[in-house]
Amino acid sequence: MFDSKANTLLAVVQTGSYTKAAAKLNLTQPAVSHHIRLLETEFNIKLFYRDKNKLKLTPQGKILVQYAKRAAAVYANACQALEDSKTGAGHLNVGITPTAGETILPQVLATLCNENPKIHINICMNTIQKIYNRLKTYELDFGVVEGAVPDESLVTTALDTDYLCLAVSPMHRLARAKTASVEDIRHEKLILRSRSAGTRQLFEKHLEARGLSLEGFNVMMELDNVAMIKELVSMDMGITVIAKSACREEAAAGRLAVIPIENSSMVRQIDIVYLKDFMHPEIIENIREIYEQLRGK
Repeated sequence: MFDSKANTLLAVVQTGSYTKAAAKLNLTQPAVSHHIRLLETEFNIKLFYRDKNKLKLTPQGKILVQYAKRAAAVYANACQALEDSKTGAGHLNVGITPTAGETILPQVLATLCNENPKIHINICMNTIQKIYNRLKTYELDFGVVEGAVPDESLVTTALDTDYLCLAVSPMHRLARAKTASVEDIRHEKLILRSRSAGTRQLFEKHLEARGLSLEGFNVMMELDNVAMIKELVSMDMGITVIAKSACREEAAAGRLAVIPIENSSMVRQIDIVYLKDFMHPEIIENIREIYEQLRGK
């Protein structure tokens, strides 16, 4: 059902060479070259060009690869759905942004699997943009993200709301403050998420609304591992701006001190997003119900 030529194209892109693609697919190199030529003839385009002996996709090649990935994902999903229909099982690929993953969400999904033993969930952690891209190519069934990007092809269901706060070590001078100002934060060593993270973008928008930018702050480190950020902050290596729900456990255990930021409206929403043709919308509602139950405990 899935075009073998498209499969060859994806193998060449993945391996970076015709020779390696041939080895991966158990084909000869001339067979791989033939598949690529057939695609170029069929669509009247050039797929690759060489740059310093490396294969690079042309603009038209990038477009075709995008659709080939989508077709491959749809085919894989069809095979899995047919197999699931025989066994009564259900396999779901779920994308979660790092901050959303620091909430009770993993516990919610584990509860869903325990209550429905035939459901199997594969979770990948990624940035919001990569999750959106993988949703559109059918590589993911749904995503749980903070700071949803409006898109007419996707359905968005609110799961929770949260807000950003300052997190510091219990040893830090601000640990016992009732609130912290932006000026307090300006003079500290900041450990932040990367620029693509929803929480980082929300913080930057808050600064921009006050005529400020991060260029005037001491951003000591940027990384996309929320657990590592919290660990470094607990050791008093710096401070961070983080979603309150992401450090609830550490605050309760006394490993972090959480302080509201003055005059802040950095509210963020956690959403479940999925394509309109997602075949199991009842699972989304089930997740929302379990989330509400566990949050209320």
